[in-house]
Amino acid sequence: MHDGAHDPIAGTLLDDAPCGYVVFADDGTIRAANATLLDMLGYARDELVGRHVESMLTVGARIFYQTHFFPLLRLHARAEEIFLLLRARDGTDVGTLVNAVRRERDGEWRTECVLLRIVERRKFEDALLRAKKEAEAANAALVASQEQLEEQAVELEAQATELEAQSEELRTINEELMERGVELEEARAAAERANRAKSEFLATMSHELRTPLNAIAGYVQILELGVHGPITTAQQETLGRIERSQRHLLRLINDVLNLARIEAGRVEYRIERISVTDLVESVLPMVEPQMAARRLRSFVRVPGTLDVRADREKTEQILLNLLSNAAKFTPPDGTIRIVASPYDDGRVAVRVEDTGIGIPPEKLTSVFEPFVQVDASSSRRAQGTGLGLSISRDLARGMKGDLTAESVVDVGSTFTLLLPAG
Repeated sequence: MHDGAHDPIAGTLLDDAPCGYVVFADDGTIRAANATLLDMLGYARDELVGRHVESMLTVGARIFYQTHFFPLLRLHARAEEIFLLLRARDGTDVGTLVNAVRRERDGEWRTECVLLRIVERRKFEDALLRAKKEAEAANAALVASQEQLEEQAVELEAQATELEAQSEELRTINEELMERGVELEEARAAAERANRAKSEFLATMSHELRTPLNAIAGYVQILELGVHGPITTAQQETLGRIERSQRHLLRLINDVLNLARIEAGRVEYRIERISVTDLVESVLPMVEPQMAARRLRSFVRVPGTLDVRADREKTEQILLNLLSNAAKFTPPDGTIRIVASPYDDGRVAVRVEDTGIGIPPEKLTSVFEPFVQVDASSSRRAQGTGLGLSISRDLARGMKGDLTAESVVDVGSTFTLLLPAG
């Protein structure tokens, strides 16, 4: 056990520093830590000093420490603005940005780290919650004002024959209407503030989350290229899992941002005449590896002369989402069919049919709502934000089409994309 007497930081000005500070040897043993870091993680000084530095990291951060952070210190003797996720004593995660220097002191190589806690995300979450409450209150005031205006309109119609005698009353009503106009203007301003807060939050989260994710991808590629020395087959497999996890997280973040753009009406469409056969042939190869891994059979029945008027990129995005969902929720040795045919109202129907787990009737009506998961259990087989189908339907409607669903539990599902005929 260690106490404050063995820690050269105890009782110094570093204990009062506004950021965490830790010193560890090349073997990972923590030599010193300031009071700010101890408070941040909930440790007493003798509980942390003397332990291995990896004991204060999450599992993912430990891998990053072993494969990148410490090798970078050994190579360059310093590291700047590295994102590390610490594990507090109570099990919670603490995000930090780390600047580190490795140098020799008292005949021993030691690494000195300054850790700055990231708190911007919490600030913007709180701002968004406050803005949401303001928007809800403003909406309630708007509804109440509309109801009052409707009641006053009925009264004015009933009193049309008594206009002369009620001129004073009409002046009073007019003043009330002006007051209501002021209230409506205030409600509109509150709604605009809420929308701006939402945009600022999404912009901040885009930077906060995408920057470290892109950095992770870059560092993985550096390691795979052998810049820091040869890597073993086991290390190569681990890097592959890290890279796949990074891409998965980036897709989830992009889904949230895409939904925000659609809600704000900032999506542009380039409508052109497209062959349905070309669309299917461009998308199907993207999901064939996923289908092959689950031994799924695919069948395509699309007339070669069938065309639609749509945005190629967004239509491919919709079909890719439908085929990926079908592959996720279809058990091994199942079947996925892509069938296209003319529809009876001048549109073309492209159907994606599967023999998967199906969707319960009570969830079928809400499957296109944002953040809705068909399988919400803790052991669900597929992960995601629940935004794919919501975004796909909004994109289809933006191209004057639609997206519908039919399903029977344990039999399969059919999603139908309707687009204007070419």
